Amino acid sequence: MAGAYSVSQVNAYIKNMFAQDFALNRISVKGEVSNCKYHTSGHIYFTLKDGKASIAAVMFAGSRKGLSFQLGEGQQVVVKGSIEVYERDGRYQLYAQEITKEGLGDLFERFQKLRNELEEMGMFSPEYKKPIPRYARTIGIVTAPTGAAIRDIMNIALRRNPFVQLYLYPALVQGENAKESVAKGIEILDQMGLDVLIVGRGGGSIEDLWAFNEEIVARAIFQCSTPVISAVGHETDVTIADYVADMRAPTPSAAAELAVFDYRLFEEQRQLYQNTLNKTMERKMERYRFHAGQYGLRLKYFDPGRTIRENRQRLSDIEEKLRTILLAGIARDKADLSEALRRMKISLEKQAVRDRHRLELFSSRLEAQSPLKKIGGGYGFITSETGQRIDSVTEVKPGDGVRLRVQDGSMEAVISNITPDKEPKPRRLKPR
Repeated sequence: MAGAYSVSQVNAYIKNMFAQDFALNRISVKGEVSNCKYHTSGHIYFTLKDGKASIAAVMFAGSRKGLSFQLGEGQQVVVKGSIEVYERDGRYQLYAQEITKEGLGDLFERFQKLRNELEEMGMFSPEYKKPIPRYARTIGIVTAPTGAAIRDIMNIALRRNPFVQLYLYPALVQGENAKESVAKGIEILDQMGLDVLIVGRGGGSIEDLWAFNEEIVARAIFQCSTPVISAVGHETDVTIADYVADMRAPTPSAAAELAVFDYRLFEEQRQLYQNTLNKTMERKMERYRFHAGQYGLRLKYFDPGRTIRENRQRLSDIEEKLRTILLAGIARDKADLSEALRRMKISLEKQAVRDRHRLELFSSRLEAQSPLKKIGGGYGFITSETGQRIDSVTEVKPGDGVRLRVQDGSMEAVISNITPDKEPKPRRLKPR
């Protein structure tokens, strides 16, 4: 048709209009942050809203130097940048160059207030957290009957353990009546005696997830006797339910991974334990058999009758050896005694001969030294009147009386004269 423009032409024209508008190129917009997402590329995508309208916004990684804090849900901020048209989609959005805090949004203020109240009441305390069973066989799910969350949970449960039983309570997870619906679902499933509950939904803005920030839901989770896994939104989304629950999962899929044990891995471990147990039992049985055989041999070896017989035989052998030893000892002692007597007799005879010879020798020497024998040769023996022997002229003086002993008698005389030799001779001193 003549005069018709293509979509690209229209979008390019509108983009050019925005680019030429001075106000849109240097604009500051105040609002509340919602649906904030940090992309892996470094870009930040979020929505800026007030009570009546909202506008999409993005801060590219190269502009992150204009952000001095962690951007999050419910924050009141002032965004400086430009509003431009994204030509491909034909929509306009706010391109942020600088973001500063303006204050907290209403929802964020409510979130902070309720969190502080419940924390002060002790509902977040670790001592109230119940352990999640490792091998859950029945799992309750409180979420919307349609949507990605329940599909992800079912797919993961089927893949990990086809024998696990899932019980769904189809709750409203968004809107004005969502909080009562979620709380009712938790209460009903808790009465069924299941192993664990998963409470959550897929991602969304802070308004979409708000049902899980309500006090009625928090109290329902806290009063639930069944362990509860909270799985609300994406990993960066944090709700009051996450604080109260016994365990927080970053996503519904992660909650399914935590709640449903891997049956294949369980079977492999069970088989491994079974093999280990069988091998252990076989080793123990083999050890017991060996010990039983050893005990049997010991019992046979230590049989009392056998021991008595062996002891008797050993005693008889000992008696025979002892008798042989004693007889041999007696014979040896007799021979030794006889030999000793013979040697003693010979020794005594030799000693008697030696003593006789010595006696004869001593007799000859004694006889040779006898004064009587010397006197018998023409000599005499001179003593003083008191009987002391006189060997030298120096021992007497003229007028002294002396006694002379000869072979056949003795006589007395008086010294009248003394004539000593010219050269004196040595003389023996008499002991005093």
